[in-house]
Amino acid sequence: MTAPRLQASLGYSSLTGPRPRNEDFCGAATPEGPELDAKGILAVVADGVGGHANGREASEYTVRGLLSDYYATPDTWAVNKSLDTVLAALNRWLVAHAARTRETAGMATTLSAIVLRGRRFYLAHVGDTRIYRLRAGTLEQLTTDHVWEHPELKNVLSRAVGLDAHLSVDYADGELEAGDLFALMSDGVWGQLGDRKIADILKAAADPQDAAARLAMGADDSGSQDNCTALVLRIDSLPPDRLRDNIARLHRLPLPPRLKPGQQIDGLTVEALLHESVATLLYRVRDAKGQARVLKTLRPERDDAEAAAALAHEEWLARRVNDAWFPRVIPHPERSHLYYLMSWHEGASLKARLDHGHLYGCGEVAELGTRILKGLASLHRLSIVHRDIKPDNLHLDSEGRLRILDLGVAAADSQADGQKFEEINNPGTPSYMAPELYAPKPAPADEQTDLYAVGVTLYELLTRKYPYGEIEPFQIPKFGDPVPPTRYRPDIPAWLEAVLLKAVAREPKARFETAEEFLLALERGAHRPLSVPRKSPLLERDPQLGLKLLAAGSLVLNLLLIYLMLVR
Repeated sequence: MTAPRLQASLGYSSLTGPRPRNEDFCGAATPEGPELDAKGILAVVADGVGGHANGREASEYTVRGLLSDYYATPDTWAVNKSLDTVLAALNRWLVAHAARTRETAGMATTLSAIVLRGRRFYLAHVGDTRIYRLRAGTLEQLTTDHVWEHPELKNVLSRAVGLDAHLSVDYADGELEAGDLFALMSDGVWGQLGDRKIADILKAAADPQDAAARLAMGADDSGSQDNCTALVLRIDSLPPDRLRDNIARLHRLPLPPRLKPGQQIDGLTVEALLHESVATLLYRVRDAKGQARVLKTLRPERDDAEAAAALAHEEWLARRVNDAWFPRVIPHPERSHLYYLMSWHEGASLKARLDHGHLYGCGEVAELGTRILKGLASLHRLSIVHRDIKPDNLHLDSEGRLRILDLGVAAADSQADGQKFEEINNPGTPSYMAPELYAPKPAPADEQTDLYAVGVTLYELLTRKYPYGEIEPFQIPKFGDPVPPTRYRPDIPAWLEAVLLKAVAREPKARFETAEEFLLALERGAHRPLSVPRKSPLLERDPQLGLKLLAAGSLVLNLLLIYLMLVR
């Protein structure tokens, strides 16, 4: 039996009214299949700013641009990030276009958009179009008008797409319920009807198209002096909770037993056990066509819902990282056990090469750094943080191609529709974790902590040491200044040492902010070397030094006073 999916009915109406031209524009996209699950349904209403040239062009361009470009953003991005990125680009185009000629000066538009995805809705709003929700007979306005009060004019817009180089958009989200009615409308409708009439129309309408037509015609018939546009969505059915449903499906798949070379599973022949962690197992297997693959599964004793959900999330992320810097996920329809397959690449990890005595040269490390950063940049563009960059997870194949391995503890914006689950393995390896991750109230790992781990990795490849010494699990380390790598390798050029010291600086503000910035520093090399202070000020290295000196001075003074009292 197929699980129910999100289903919504939609209707719209847009009337010119007494105006010479309809400046409003509305639209919606209702995808099916995987795109519906990943991106959802998007509906938009926009109102070109009245009295300005090209108001209609502004509203239509913005709606069409949002409807097309939103679905081109990565599935790993959060809904709000996708909307904000697209709207910012549309705003820049409108501002630039309006500045070209006198005829287009001032073109701008209000906008209200809603995304229905899974069991949640997401709103993006700027201007004085509105979004209402009718739930269980109660009407609620979900947006706030962005207007200035004016004694002589109708309310003046304080925000609109194209009005200013900096676009500030209101975002909101919430849970969906079957039967919810969402109504998006221009001010020509809500300004004429008022909330009570809007509620009555939505309650009485037979379907969304009837409701949209009644709203637009009702406002027009009541004497609205503006264009009248309404778009109505009704939630007909909702999918089950995606994480719980996924766990239930995965639990119908048994975990494979511990496998030995020569054994078969789902048409795959096991060749070797590659790696074993506290929770997972990796095998090299060969499929029916003779292709070598990597099979990742859980240890048999880790047969629980949380571990299954985490493995499923790892596979979901890996499928979306379609890039040459990462192994590919291999579809396997015959799968009847809990695992997933990846491409196999002959070679070894950077750590294995280090352990086998390979001496990494400075030029080689700089080249490896550029490749690691290019791969990491592609991951960060998908809003995925790796959280465990280290030589063990960096692989060079027999042709010299580098790949980043193991998304087992990676985190993404759109994690399982906001659901939280336990990690299969602990995120991060102590010696590669940034100092702020050891704070009493640590912030979550982010792109900068990944870049710190890259810095430690390159430092280790050159010196076989760590910039702050090796950190054991459960240890609470103290961070002073990193040891200059030239202490262990005097042949390291000054420019490369400066790059490494910046990458592993104790304070995040002193490090590289993006993979691209780090990459640029490596590519410029000695031509434009960085300038990095060798030692931070004493008070910066020990923020409590002032208090310690004050306490010591107070103790000395008290002892002196006691001595003077005794000798009298």
